[in-house]
Amino acid sequence: METGQRQDQRTATERRRQELLEAADRVVLRDGPEASMNAIAAEAGITKPILYRHFGDKSGLYRALAKRHTDALLATLRAALDSPGDRRDRVEATLHAYLHAIEAHPQVYRFLMHPSEAPADGEKGFDAGRHSVPLLHRMGEDLAEVIAERLDLGPDSRQVARAWGHGIVGMMYAAGDWWLSERPSSRDRLVRDLADLLWGRLAAAGDRAGSPGF
Repeated sequence: METGQRQDQRTATERRRQELLEAADRVVLRDGPEASMNAIAAEAGITKPILYRHFGDKSGLYRALAKRHTDALLATLRAALDSPGDRRDRVEATLHAYLHAIEAHPQVYRFLMHPSEAPADGEKGFDAGRHSVPLLHRMGEDLAEVIAERLDLGPDSRQVARAWGHGIVGMMYAAGDWWLSERPSSRDRLVRDLADLLWGRLAAAGDRAGSPGF
């Protein structure tokens, strides 16, 4: 097969994959953690074996959806960190962005962070922790990179940045999960409370020369 034909085939396969992910998104928005491969295949107008051909199994589909949504969330958080205002404003904007994302699409959030462990349509049980932990790790590493780029935290700056990145993501996840489930306060109130908790040394850290600031 010539190079151009192979490229066309890869392009067509990737386009079809994106169409299937969009169908999966629609089912997840409707069914949340209970979204099944059968329902996704039906939404896409295909048989389940074709879905398996593209993603392998539900875990493969989950990973593809997780990357799609995590990429979008990380872009949103980075935009919030680059928003106008002082450091406290940007911290609050970032917390708002995360909480707004899980509030706006709670079914997607629950599918990603609390996948159903009960077998559905003959599928194997789904190990929630095995799949959600890598998402939090990726977010923690991404935030750590931003912190290391922008703040001068002394001789152990990289190590401190990683501790902060993973700590902040863990805090956002735990607090956001509790808030989404119980709605004990407004989003504005939760943002203020979390920003107060973070403020300490973050308020005193200096910006790195030439960085856009944090």
